[in-house]
Amino acid sequence: MLKRFFTLVFLALALAAPAIAQMPDFSKAPLPSSLLAPEAKVTVAAGACFLEGPAIDAAGNVLFSDIQGSRILKMDKAGVVTTFREDSGRTNGNTFDAQGRLISCEGAENGPGGRRRIVRTDMKTGNIEVLTERYEGKRYNSPNDVVVDRSGRIWFTDPLYAPDRSIMEHQHEAVYRIDADGKVSRVITQPAIGRPNGLAITPDGKTLYVIDSNYINPTANRKIWAFDILPDGSASKQRQVFDFGRGRGGDGMRVDMQGNLWVAAGISAPRTPNESADVPTGIYVISPQGQLVGRIPIPEDVVTNLAFGGEGKKTLFVTAGKTIFKISTAVAGYSLYP
Repeated sequence: MLKRFFTLVFLALALAAPAIAQMPDFSKAPLPSSLLAPEAKVTVAAGACFLEGPAIDAAGNVLFSDIQGSRILKMDKAGVVTTFREDSGRTNGNTFDAQGRLISCEGAENGPGGRRRIVRTDMKTGNIEVLTERYEGKRYNSPNDVVVDRSGRIWFTDPLYAPDRSIMEHQHEAVYRIDADGKVSRVITQPAIGRPNGLAITPDGKTLYVIDSNYINPTANRKIWAFDILPDGSASKQRQVFDFGRGRGGDGMRVDMQGNLWVAAGISAPRTPNESADVPTGIYVISPQGQLVGRIPIPEDVVTNLAFGGEGKKTLFVTAGKTIFKISTAVAGYSLYP
């Protein structure tokens, strides 16, 4: 009886084998050209969400921006996502200061309603305080990313990636610093840096890293720069750490406790003729000496930002397009809070 059973199984597999062998290669299926308009191509009609700016609180919640939806979302430790703020003013980057207050960059991209300012939220009362919305009487371009150092100074970048640049009141796309007394200074601007994006400060507070990324201008940088931070808050001794060439360079960036840079970079398809596909999507780990340690592939069209959280700060959370990813690490990440 058992022999007959195995014989039947063998016959069934043998009969199925030709069908399996004849399965088509779906990747080579041609376009249904006769059913499409001449020269038809797939284009983006609208974006439903665009995730950015993760920051992690003391309870382990991940707060992150949906720039397209102009809201800030919150994911708890169980992975449940709720809305933290309905109208975020097109918030992009977020971080926490040493007191656990949320610092946010309200931008001007992915739709109308951007408030173009830096705000601070008291997480206990919900009170929102505007820290700065103008420099020398002019509105910012589109505050992008933000970090706080051990002295309580807030550093933020102010590029403009939106195609409509007529809103710009400044001729500068710069890095700014807000001191504890509220004074704002423009720290780095052209020609030292072209279009600043993500930034990070080392655990010892002595080095500032800034991503310089412009995919529109064919000769522009896709680089990471390092600067020494002097006691008065100025930045000096600019030096190149890494060059992404003509591919999509870095966006957000964090550092670990060993001093390595973890950089969100890459894109699945170039956006302009001036951008190549040489940098695939992922998290690029780069040593302080500028050596590429490795890449963590991220299966999304575009990778935007990241933050360390979880037990011992050994979980990396990554915002990418419409998805948040996470991966365990062997090294602890650095953050001022918690």
